[in-house]
Amino acid sequence: MQQAPRIIASVLGADYMRLGEEVADLTAAGVDGIQWDVMDGSFVPPITFGADVVASARSHSDLPFEAHLMIEHPATAAADYASAGCELIIVHAETATHLHRLLGTIREAGARPGVALNPATPLSDIDGVWEELDLLVLMTVNPGYGGQAYIPAVERKISEARRVIDDRGLDVRIEVDGGIKPHTIGSARAAGAEDFIAGSAILGHPEGKAAAVAGLRAALEA
Repeated sequence: MQQAPRIIASVLGADYMRLGEEVADLTAAGVDGIQWDVMDGSFVPPITFGADVVASARSHSDLPFEAHLMIEHPATAAADYASAGCELIIVHAETATHLHRLLGTIREAGARPGVALNPATPLSDIDGVWEELDLLVLMTVNPGYGGQAYIPAVERKISEARRVIDDRGLDVRIEVDGGIKPHTIGSARAAGAEDFIAGSAILGHPEGKAAAVAGLRAALEA
């Protein structure tokens, strides 16, 4: 059964010189959580936030933090991000050699596990771990850069995941990541998504972060 929607702010496009203030501003703007896009320059080209950076921003918000590990070796890093204050750790099925074991390791570190799938990766790649998940992230862009255009074809996969979760009675939320704006968030919600990652739509809004969040919520209710 689809649950109430949440808007999660990505800080990928934030001002890195004032990350703590950016996190505080996003919190005040009314988002439901903060996502850290962790990139290693290998699985995706950019290099971004180490666990120490995340830890330094933790005191600036009481919202949940989630780390999206877009890295080649997530098993060696997951516990560090849990220790840095991320309540949810997301790993890519494409990079996890022993996915079932890795999800258990994340729980042992005190965080909730999530799995992300790139647009071209089928749901069948996680057939053996549905019961181990708290979150399924379906990428609606190819990972690596902010500001990309939403891929509508992923909505078929969102709907398929919604059916699997509902048919099995699983407590797994569906999150979509990439190109989420007022004109795309409604169709992603209609397909079955519950959590929506927004980066440039919030950080680059001409009227500010609070207006951006209000606009996304209004689009969800339209």
